[in-house]
Amino acid sequence: MTRTNAAKIVNEEAIGELLCGTTTAPETSLVLDVLAKAKELKGLDARDVTVLATLQDPELLAELFRMAKEIKENIYGQRMVIFSPLYISNLCKNECLYCAFRAKNKALKRRTLSQNEIRNETEILIKQGHKRVLLVAGESYPQQGFQYVLDSIATLYNASVGKGEIRRVNVNVAPLTVDEFRQLKAAQIGTYQLFQETYHRPTYKKVHTGGQKADYDWRISAMDRAIEAGIDDVGIGVLFGLCDWRFELLALMQHANYLESRYGVGPHTISVPRLEPAVGSDMASHPPTPVNDTDFQKIVAILRLAVPYTGIIMSTRETPKMRRETFALGVSQISAGSRTNPGGYAEGEDLEDQAQFSLGDHRSLDEVILDVAKLGYIPSFCTGCYRLGRTGQDFMDMAKPGLIKQHCDPNALSTFLEYLLDYGSQQTVVAGETLIANAIERMDKPTRQRSEEMLAKVRNGRRDVFC
Repeated sequence: MTRTNAAKIVNEEAIGELLCGTTTAPETSLVLDVLAKAKELKGLDARDVTVLATLQDPELLAELFRMAKEIKENIYGQRMVIFSPLYISNLCKNECLYCAFRAKNKALKRRTLSQNEIRNETEILIKQGHKRVLLVAGESYPQQGFQYVLDSIATLYNASVGKGEIRRVNVNVAPLTVDEFRQLKAAQIGTYQLFQETYHRPTYKKVHTGGQKADYDWRISAMDRAIEAGIDDVGIGVLFGLCDWRFELLALMQHANYLESRYGVGPHTISVPRLEPAVGSDMASHPPTPVNDTDFQKIVAILRLAVPYTGIIMSTRETPKMRRETFALGVSQISAGSRTNPGGYAEGEDLEDQAQFSLGDHRSLDEVILDVAKLGYIPSFCTGCYRLGRTGQDFMDMAKPGLIKQHCDPNALSTFLEYLLDYGSQQTVVAGETLIANAIERMDKPTRQRSEEMLAKVRNGRRDVFC
């Protein structure tokens, strides 16, 4: 992709015109029309998103939130995908003023894990019950260069403890060349994830003062190179707090629509992190444009209506309370038991002088799963779509009309039961078995029969049962 084309992904002038035209609260009838349109599960356009972004009326907000919950359940059912990040290095050559990993941050202790250390971290995650991992690295590698990332992916996949193993490795690393993306694809990754951080060019330039990441166009065109290399599933996101959230939301939609129109496949996931304190970064503790809790909830709900087919990821940056509240607004994937410093799982804690940012949720995996189950959601470690090739266009063809939940619900129950039998605490097992029974009861006959057959196999000792 040329820089000229990269510059066309986001149209700042068009966004500015939309925002300038929304100085007053929208008419109730207009809001209701947008919500009715969203119910058709075909997404929303920029004007629709702008209308919802200006909402203040409590009753209309409640209706927005109710619609987001309904759409999420129509597409994905009751399942909540669980994963954990694994930081392999905090080396970085960039100067991002909001990040603890920035190159000139003397307050951060640098660490790169060896393959043996990565294997140890992976085994700890497996013993906790994890099946899905997001590999994360600062944007600089040790002497091996990019091969270090490829070796690390292989180490994750090769690790096993008892009946457990990692079945899907998603990756969040620096933008790559097409050839490097091909190597990443050959390493059998799941989703390639990368955040633009901010789509607002003047803000981007202000907060990225050095390193390759200062090149806005190189970063925003990374998904084009990934897709050209054959990676089916890509994940985008914004670091909310750097610029006006309404601008970022509209720009995020432009990026999603661009991918959809150019490649026929929108983003597999969208992440919505907010700035959190980070050692050595005053900006992280004092966001330039902080996003309050109500607006943050609006962001999640609007995204669910605007791109109903995509997975929305909520990390442990947020508190348990905020995470619970956003589950009902469209979030479909969450991290749990996270550490954001290399070696954090072996250390047993997030070390501030090595971590990328501060966590808001410090609970263990089992505590999170118990909480999710009590709220009526099915904790899922499912990797069935990835294993059966339901990725990219094939996944979207099933997700858009809401057919994917015919697989999501049975696969969620199967992997959840695996967790309960192999790793769950007694309290979580009791809550989980009740949840499974209730979920089975609500299913239509064909889905119930499929689920019961899969659950029986798991109870009889089979693992990795999916459809």
